[in-house]
Amino acid sequence: MTETTNANFPTVVLVHGAFADASSWDGVIERLQGKGITVTAPANPLRGIAADSAYTAAVLAQIDGPVVAVGHSYGGAVITNAATDAKNVVGLVYVAAFAPDEGETLGAVEASSKDSVLNSALVPRQYPTADGQSATEFYIDPAKARDAFAGDLSDQQAALIAATQRPVAEAAFGEPNGPPAWKRLPSWAVVATGDKAAGTDVVRLMAERAGAKITEVDGSHVIMVSQPEAVTNVILDAVAAVMVVPAGA
Repeated sequence: MTETTNANFPTVVLVHGAFADASSWDGVIERLQGKGITVTAPANPLRGIAADSAYTAAVLAQIDGPVVAVGHSYGGAVITNAATDAKNVVGLVYVAAFAPDEGETLGAVEASSKDSVLNSALVPRQYPTADGQSATEFYIDPAKARDAFAGDLSDQQAALIAATQRPVAEAAFGEPNGPPAWKRLPSWAVVATGDKAAGTDVVRLMAERAGAKITEVDGSHVIMVSQPEAVTNVILDAVAAVMVVPAGA
């Protein structure tokens, strides 16, 4: 971990992934705040690439000063799109996360993974849309949540994740991604070696393609829950690398 020595840190924006909420970042938030870093963890709507990225782009635009955007899982795809035109985002951190290229869909990417078992654990349900129609969203079968999503957590922790999960719309996996922010911004990546949700193989390949500085950590897809210290250290490395020290400091 690189030591941070200046008090003028960028704001860290933590974007959670599918089936989750911002509380999945609690251990990381506590550690970053302990270092004096301003952190926000907005609610990711989980309604589709276009809608979620537009929402997150609006969050980023209303933050004063530089931002390091951090995404977990599907949240990585969201920051990849949301930060493309964000003038204040200075770095990206991918935590067991997707870093798609323009035109890719996450559904097609996931189909290529030999490590992911998530598709076999998903349960489709219907929800009403604003136009009076219905659309499909996905849950994780609670009986499969630990094996597919949180293999290094306790049974009790995995049961809590299964019970409180937020469904993700089918559009999150089917909509094509736009121009990626990683083509212009420095990137870091935490690759969880036991990731059976996004798939360690897919996450690693995307991180390599993005030119990210990769840190491999033993753990499951929810590596920020099971290994918050390791994830925080990577974020701190990114913060230190992008900080601009004022003249004369």
